[in-house]
Amino acid sequence: MAARCDIMRIDTSGASKLTSSYDRLPYHGVKASQTMAQTDLKEMDKYKSRINKVSREKGMDPALIAGIISRETRAGTGLINGWGDHGNAWGLMQVDKNWHTVVGGWDSEEHLKQAIDILIYMLGEIKKKFSSWNCGQQLKGALAAYNKGPAVVKSYDQVDSGTTGGDYSNDVIARAQYYKQNGY
Repeated sequence: MAARCDIMRIDTSGASKLTSSYDRLPYHGVKASQTMAQTDLKEMDKYKSRINKVSREKGMDPALIAGIISRETRAGTGLINGWGDHGNAWGLMQVDKNWHTVVGGWDSEEHLKQAIDILIYMLGEIKKKFSSWNCGQQLKGALAAYNKGPAVVKSYDQVDSGTTGGDYSNDVIARAQYYKQNGY
């Protein structure tokens, strides 16, 4: 089980200019992350019952799961036959086939559980590496590690420096905050 932090109390800078440019947004930051999350909301709602069930079983905030799904696959709309990242990553939460044996259907509870187990593992690694960080800082570190591995996380000031778009954890947190405010 993963300890839950209050998503709404975690500081975030949101999406980078690069990430927001994929939606042709003329702005970046928290507003851009929340705009992208809002764009994904209708599709995300298709998975809400599965997200909530896995959330209860794994002790992970459902809004955080939705934030990852929004960032990784735009609520499944960015997938081709369940695959993303040029055929290297599987499912809503993009489990990398080069590092893991993927399980379940691309939108199944089994897939969501596997992905959350990976995140929980990364959270444990970050807690060991940065025991003095508070819960929110450790969660952001775990998100960065989920994206690029624990070695990429070297300091809190630079938590996203090695992540996709240079903003992975900050963007996911901002999207999660949107989902928390919208029923997740």
